[in-house]
Amino acid sequence: MQKTALIAGASGLIGSQLLPLLLASDRYAKVIAVGRRPLPIVHPKLEQRLLDFDHLEEHRFALIADDVYCCLGTTMRQAGSKKAFYTVDYLYVVKLAALTAGNFAAQLLVVSAMGADEKSRVYYNRVKGEMEQAVRQTPFRAVHLFRPSLLLGERSEQRTGERLGAVLLRVLRPVLRGPLRRYRAIDAAAVARAMLRAAEQNGTGIQVHPSDAIEALGRAAG
Repeated sequence: MQKTALIAGASGLIGSQLLPLLLASDRYAKVIAVGRRPLPIVHPKLEQRLLDFDHLEEHRFALIADDVYCCLGTTMRQAGSKKAFYTVDYLYVVKLAALTAGNFAAQLLVVSAMGADEKSRVYYNRVKGEMEQAVRQTPFRAVHLFRPSLLLGERSEQRTGERLGAVLLRVLRPVLRGPLRRYRAIDAAAVARAMLRAAEQNGTGIQVHPSDAIEALGRAAG
């Protein structure tokens, strides 16, 4: 029986690559995209639901799906403060997970980050780690945590530091082998393919996908 997918963050770097894959997949009869603003796409499978993540609990019954894909995320620079960053990368993600798990969704597939660690001294990594710890406690049949390295792809906004980092990692790619392979920059499209492939495997339990494993899973899906 075909399923329903829910995606949050469909306008972002990974989400914008993932949404077309979900719509094209025979796995899903319906794809629900939740966000603050409408997406410039029309598709017979697609249902867009505009909502305020600050009051997500008010929309609980609009969040019914089998597989939940969470691609929410920002940066300290975009957010403007630690509090605003925490709101998006922790509170919104954890709230979405709790509500959809309460609606008996089977799988959560969430984009985290390489270096996620609730004990990290780096604020970004610590928040990602705290988010992971929180969603691990939700009663999904499977929780998939994707930890990509530096992401490659066309962004709507310019990030000079990330662009320079991507150039450097492309140059270093041939020498990043073995244990260092996970530090290779990775295409957002590969992450998107890996997320769908992971859902299709219908696994169970907590599954952590480091960047090199994401790349391999993305190739297998391609």
